[in-house]
Amino acid sequence: MIGTIAGRMTKTNKIGYIASFPIPEVIRGINAAYIHAKKVNPDVEFKIVWVYTWFDPAKESDAATAMIEQGVDIIMQHTDSPAAMTTAEKKGIFAFGQASDMSKFGPNAQLTAIIDNWGPYYEARVKAVMDGSWTSTDTWDGIGEGMVKFAPYSDKIPADVATEAKALADSIASGSYHPFTGPLNKQDGSVWLKDGEMADDGTLAGLNFYVEGIEGDIPG
Repeated sequence: MIGTIAGRMTKTNKIGYIASFPIPEVIRGINAAYIHAKKVNPDVEFKIVWVYTWFDPAKESDAATAMIEQGVDIIMQHTDSPAAMTTAEKKGIFAFGQASDMSKFGPNAQLTAIIDNWGPYYEARVKAVMDGSWTSTDTWDGIGEGMVKFAPYSDKIPADVATEAKALADSIASGSYHPFTGPLNKQDGSVWLKDGEMADDGTLAGLNFYVEGIEGDIPG
């Protein structure tokens, strides 16, 4: 959703992404955002800065500033402090919050935020321990299950773009659309997913490459 919104709204065609650690979860987020930004805006470019931390306001702010100096006008992040949002607010550009609603740090900057709604899951697991029903299981939940939510959309998002993004979220939640559906190539141009083919959970859980079009290398 944030890829779609950013691709529609960028004026410079340069989108920044502050990445924490080069693990599959973060690489997945970069790829998903890029794929969908590119779908609506073929001219879009991603500028990625790896900060090697989940929470370091100084590093995150420096990364945001560096990207803005390169012409980025929308910032995404997979780090948890609001420093990038604060920087975006000061510089007069847009940004997306991560893990929580960061609108109070960027009332004009935040377009929406990805919210990790893990409380109900924790409560359910604790109750299961208490009543003796707990078993070890893998949990791979998202929008449909309510584990991922979005902050209210900014009124700066054009109505048609907001409608498009919300429809995309609904289709992912219902299972009628998979964000990683071919045709998709790896960064080196080799085929990853054929037309209509969807990536399975195991592949996504170990994702270690960029999709075609993203510039730069994943740190080793």
